[in-house]
Amino acid sequence: MIPASISTIQEIRNALVEFKKSGKFIISYAEVYSQGTYYLASLSDKVYLNPQGYMLFKGLAAESMFFKGALEKLNIEMQVMRHGKFKSAAEPFLTDKMSDANKLQTMVFIEAVWKNILYDISQSRNISVAELDRLADEFKIETPEDALKYKLVDGLAYKDEVLTDLAARLGEKETDKINYMAMGKYTKVTGSKVKTPSVKDRIAVIYASGAIQSGDGDDKTIGSEKISKAIRKARLDKKIKAIVLRVNSPGGSALASDVIWHEVVLAKAAKPVVVSMGDYAASGGYYISCGATKIFAEPNTLTGSIGVFGMIPNFQGLLNKKLGITVDGVKTDNYADIGMVTRPMTPGEKGIMEREIDNIYNVFLKHVAEGRNMSVQKVDSIAQGRIWVAADAKRIGLVDEIGGVNDAIKAAADLAKTTNYRVVSLPEQKEFIQELMENLKDGARINYIKNELGENYIYYEHLKQAAEMKGIQARLPFELIIK
Repeated sequence: MIPASISTIQEIRNALVEFKKSGKFIISYAEVYSQGTYYLASLSDKVYLNPQGYMLFKGLAAESMFFKGALEKLNIEMQVMRHGKFKSAAEPFLTDKMSDANKLQTMVFIEAVWKNILYDISQSRNISVAELDRLADEFKIETPEDALKYKLVDGLAYKDEVLTDLAARLGEKETDKINYMAMGKYTKVTGSKVKTPSVKDRIAVIYASGAIQSGDGDDKTIGSEKISKAIRKARLDKKIKAIVLRVNSPGGSALASDVIWHEVVLAKAAKPVVVSMGDYAASGGYYISCGATKIFAEPNTLTGSIGVFGMIPNFQGLLNKKLGITVDGVKTDNYADIGMVTRPMTPGEKGIMEREIDNIYNVFLKHVAEGRNMSVQKVDSIAQGRIWVAADAKRIGLVDEIGGVNDAIKAAADLAKTTNYRVVSLPEQKEFIQELMENLKDGARINYIKNELGENYIYYEHLKQAAEMKGIQARLPFELIIK
């Protein structure tokens, strides 16, 4: 399985489609094709499957895990306030199944993604979309022979046979004469040494990936301080003529999102700012995007989810009834202990939190309205926490164009009226040794947990993210993984 979401896989696929225009060939071979892997491989000139291998081709499904029953057994109450009937990120803690609104938006999304996948495979394999959908719906691909029969692959072969085919295409008689190059080595290959004129102009690509939080964040999160600093640096650098903000985020802290949004607006006043959306740019991810000059989204980007929620657990039942622990204290003023998790919220405290959520939601609407040149009422009608796939998001005005990061870079250059430029990446990367040591430390811990939990690791991650939520959240209800 490719460890990437569908929009990332599609961008790689599009790059390979461009590569094929050079007249060079692509051969794919696998012992097992997951749906994401096959989607990428389907553009190849030849697709091979191991004779004893397996291909998964069954359509898409989305599911959520609900913790209400477990919380009840532990006597834990999740006190949630939210704005937006589609804002379902807190549902797992409140109910034992998806709401009708959440089912609707999720179904619309996965149907759109599946349609895009089928269309691309259809174009590459010359099989109709209807036939491909029938094969999935009736689960026709049970064996490698089925994959060959229905023309999803071109041949069943072991790896040595694929290498023999590859050698023949390269004009070699023996497979050991094939000059292989691993991806790691390929990225270090220097370009032509022909001298080129000096390039003064720059286009800055700023990468914002992961959940949004205050502070510096790390390689897997968007820290408001770190990203704001990168945007500010690009804004003040006179050599940088335009900024491309590559957003790949399901959202997170509403406050941290607002801090980044502010820097985007300041930068937009100084030079063009183009957003390139990846797999997700939803909720807080859309918050930081809406102030840009122009917004691009991948065909399968999940965006929108304009809504907020707040959640405070009440552990009184767990402490009292399960552990026999009681809590008592004193306070100088009526609301001095607001936010305590050892007791239920009072009506007054709930009112305070609800007003705060309403205020943040209205600010969110205002930012989107200003950035997208819409009325607040119009934004509210398409907000309410609802998620949108890219094509629908473009139709309702949340994005401007469908395209990848290279399209966004070209648009940024056009807006800046420059043709002679080079691309620079921000934030600045860590020194190799520092990054290596941090990865070894974190990687050992994470790999141990992954090995212990297997496929259930994703649920551990979701619980961990829920435990780390602080303040009002603008966040997606789920993560989409194509298997």
